[in-house]
Amino acid sequence: MPKPVIVAVDDDRTVLAAVERDLRRRYLRRLRLRNDPVALLLVDQRMPRQTGVEFLAEAMSLYPEVKRVLLTAYADTEAAIRAINEIRLDYYLLKPWDPPEEKLYPVLDDLLGDWQAGFRPPFEGIRLIGYRWSPEAHAVRDFLARNQAPYQWLDIESEGEAVRLLEAAGLDRTSLPVAIYPDGAAQARPTATDLAQKIGLRTAASLPFYDLVIVGCGPAGLAAGVYGASEGLKTLILEREAPGGQAGQSSRIENYLGFPVGLSGGDLARRALAQASRFGAEILTPQEAIGVRSQDSYRFVRLADESEVSCHALLIATGVQYRKLGAPGVDDCTGAGVYYGAGMTEAIAMRGHDAFVVGGGNSAGQSAMYLSRFARQVTILVRGYGLAEGMSAYLIDQIRATANIAVRTRTAVAAAHGTGADVTTRRLEALTLVNVDSGEQEQCPAAGLFIFIGAAPRTDWLGDAVLRDRSGFILTGPDLAREGRRPAGWNLAREPYWLETSVPGIFAAGDVRARSVKRVASAVGEGSMTVQFVHQYLATL
Repeated sequence: MPKPVIVAVDDDRTVLAAVERDLRRRYLRRLRLRNDPVALLLVDQRMPRQTGVEFLAEAMSLYPEVKRVLLTAYADTEAAIRAINEIRLDYYLLKPWDPPEEKLYPVLDDLLGDWQAGFRPPFEGIRLIGYRWSPEAHAVRDFLARNQAPYQWLDIESEGEAVRLLEAAGLDRTSLPVAIYPDGAAQARPTATDLAQKIGLRTAASLPFYDLVIVGCGPAGLAAGVYGASEGLKTLILEREAPGGQAGQSSRIENYLGFPVGLSGGDLARRALAQASRFGAEILTPQEAIGVRSQDSYRFVRLADESEVSCHALLIATGVQYRKLGAPGVDDCTGAGVYYGAGMTEAIAMRGHDAFVVGGGNSAGQSAMYLSRFARQVTILVRGYGLAEGMSAYLIDQIRATANIAVRTRTAVAAAHGTGADVTTRRLEALTLVNVDSGEQEQCPAAGLFIFIGAAPRTDWLGDAVLRDRSGFILTGPDLAREGRRPAGWNLAREPYWLETSVPGIFAAGDVRARSVKRVASAVGEGSMTVQFVHQYLATL
C-alpha cells in the first residue's frame, strides 16, 4: 500500500526547511512521488501570490478528507478563526512553534490519528455480499460501521464480482447476506457475535469479579470507564451493539466543549474507547445484560450467553432508544428505506433521491445536515410549530442556510408505501403525510425515512431490580424519597447518593436516569461523577 503524504507549503525557504526538518524527523521517510494519498496540508497564511486560506480552499476540491493546518503570525489569528467556518480548518499554529515536541508534534499526532481513522486504504478487509434493500444486510453493515470496522459492500444485483465470489464460496442467493473474511472463509448470515470475533472484539469477560461493572458504552458509560479504570478500579464495560450509544450515531456534534470545529459521534466514541482501554478497562462488544441480582455486598449481572459476572458496584448507563413510529407500512420497510437513528451507512444511497427526517431534536437536525450532502431534497417533519422547541440555535441556523433542506411543521407520517414482493426486493417508495390540524393528506415520493421521535429507556431487562418511573427511567438520589421516606428495602443509615438507585451500590447515569439532561456533555459529567460515588460506596464495605 502506498504511504500517505504530509504536504507542507511555504514561500519562505527558511520556514519551509524548518517544517521539513521537524516533520521528516518525526513522520516522514522516503515517499513515492505519485499515487500517494495526502494525509495533511500544513500551509503558511502569508504567501505572495495567494494566502494559505485560499490555497487550502482550492485543495479541498482535490483532497476533501485531508487535514488542514494553517501556519500563522499573531496578526493572522482572526483570519485563522474565520477559516474554521469557511474551509473547516482543523488547526492553526502560531510561528514559531519551538520546541516542536511540545507545540507541533502533539497537534499533528492527533490530526493524523483522526485522518487515519477515516482513511480507507486499498481494501483488504471483510467483503459483504447481499441485496441492497435487505434488512438483514443493513443490520450487518450498520454493526460493522458503528464498530468502525472497514468493509466492502457488493450488491448481488448490480456487481459481477459479488456473483463470482458467491459462486466461488459454493453458496447461492438463499444464503445472503454473506461475509467473505480476509482469510478466505465465507459465512452465510453472520451474526453480530460472528463479526465481532472476526474483527477482534472481545465478547467474554476475562475475570469472574470486578470492582465496577458498567452496562452501556455510550458517553456516560465510557466516561465512567475512563475514570474508574484510571483510578485503579477493575472495570468492565458491557455494550450490546456498538460503543458510543445513540450519540455515536451522530454525524456531527458541534457544541461539545473543546472541539470548535465539531466532531462526529463515532470520533468521540473512538477517542473515549481508546482512553478507557489505555487505562485497563475491559470492554465486551457485543454482549447484552439481561438481568441483575444482589447477594450481600455483591451485584451479579446475567449476560445473554447465560454467563454471569459479579461486582461490588454496578453502573447502568444503557441510554435510550428512539420510539417506534406506528404508521402503517413502516415496519414492513424498516431496514429497507426506513431507519431509526442517523442511518449514516445508508446516506450515500440517498444520492439523487428525496429523504425525510421525523423529529425536532438535535439528532434529527444533525442527520438532516448530513443527508443534505447526498440527497436531492431533505424534508424535516415536525408535529410542533417549529424547531426552536427542541433544537439548538446553531443547528436551526445551519438548516435555514442549506438550500436542499425544507421544514414542514404540524406534519406527521400517516403511512409508508413500499415496493417489492418479498424481503429481498421490498423498499420504501413513498410516504403519505398528514397535516395534524386539518387532516389533509398528500403522498410524496421517498427513498429514505429517518426517525428520531421520543426517547424510550432500555430498562426492561432490569425487571423489579431497581425503582423506575412510569416511563421506565431509573430513579436515583433525592427522587427515590416518597413523603420523606427512603425506598423500601433500603437498610443503610445514610441517604442514597445522588446517582445511586434504590439498591445500594447500583448507580445510574446518562439518558437512562430519570430527569437527566439529554445532552452528551451531561452524560459524560454524570458518568465521571458516578466513579466518585463508587469510591465512597466501596469505602463502606
